[in-house]
Amino acid sequence: MVDPVSLPVKRVSAARILVSSGLGLLFDAFDVGILSYVLVVLAKQWHLTHTVTGLVGSVSSLGMAVGSALAGLFADRFGRRSLFLVTILIYSLATGLSAFAAGIGIFFVLRFFVGLGLGGELPVATTYVLESSPDEVRARRVVFLESFWAVGSLAAALVSYFVIPASGWRAVFLIGAIPALYTIVLRFALPEAARYARLQRRSTFGESVRNIWSRKLARRSLVSSVVWFVMNYSYYGMFLWLPSVLYDKGYSLVHSLGYSLIMTLAQIPGYMTAAWLVERWGRKRTLVAAMILTALSALAFGFAWNTASLIVFGLLLSFFMLAAFAGTYAFTVEQFPTMFRATGMGWAAGFGRFGSAIAPFATGWLLGAHLGYEWVFGVFFAVLFVGFVIVTALGKETKGAALD
Repeated sequence: MVDPVSLPVKRVSAARILVSSGLGLLFDAFDVGILSYVLVVLAKQWHLTHTVTGLVGSVSSLGMAVGSALAGLFADRFGRRSLFLVTILIYSLATGLSAFAAGIGIFFVLRFFVGLGLGGELPVATTYVLESSPDEVRARRVVFLESFWAVGSLAAALVSYFVIPASGWRAVFLIGAIPALYTIVLRFALPEAARYARLQRRSTFGESVRNIWSRKLARRSLVSSVVWFVMNYSYYGMFLWLPSVLYDKGYSLVHSLGYSLIMTLAQIPGYMTAAWLVERWGRKRTLVAAMILTALSALAFGFAWNTASLIVFGLLLSFFMLAAFAGTYAFTVEQFPTMFRATGMGWAAGFGRFGSAIAPFATGWLLGAHLGYEWVFGVFFAVLFVGFVIVTALGKETKGAALD
């Protein structure tokens, strides 16, 4: 019997799903990216302390945690495709409304709703693409999906570099809302994920939660949750603060944005390298190798002594960080059976968002305490090293294994 996922028509549908879902992630990354640049301006304009600035990122991450968990449950119950419409609509509207925020209070509220949509869209998109792809390239397609994140980060850096100095921070939020709404049109032309469509019944909310923490899957759920916490803590703690760190080091706003843009360029080759390795080398091996190299790059960045070393170690940090995140998606989404996959992915990603909620605040506190960048990035090294040890010891390789 021929697997329907392998039929040519399904390959076409899988490509459409990949590109359409990738555009959604691109705008996700664009929104997260522009926030890091906007905060540099807002901190000065609204006279925000490091601690308050860090709380902005924390509120967004709390929204992501809630959105990831809820979207995973609803996607297993009602389907992958339909959840895209809801999540994209939420974060695109909230992003556009952020341009009209008059103070930090309403900005906090809007960032929560942005996070709610972003957090829901990410795990559902990953599940959607995996279940619509042929087995021999399923992990690679997942990484290709996540590579759109790097394009979105690059777009955020470019737009912020040219638009913020000329037109102000509100303009970039308006730009972020327009293309995100366009992806809603694309979703109406997409089919449901092939593997999900073949399920004879749908799981209930309670059944999904019980199963991902059953004796059979609890270890996978635990390892996946730890990985997502470590990766989110590291990524959001470092990259949300990167322009501000450079600004604090004495570089001008324009130079801070420019150097951040240069470092962002390394994200795309990081993703492409991971896309090749996950199929040739394995999901787990790719992840743990990228994690330890990210940890070492973070430590080196903290000890950077001049502009050249700052850029070199920043490029390495960006390259390995995004390769590790690509490995995280490919590793996690294959840990769970189809009936509960979105829930397992969503709950792991949701737990990880607590890391992204804590990290901006914790990093802001460390910077405010003037402990030195060696200590700040030494913390990231320690967190990544712990994650590396746990995945190495307890993680399960799924390369070549059947999804169900």
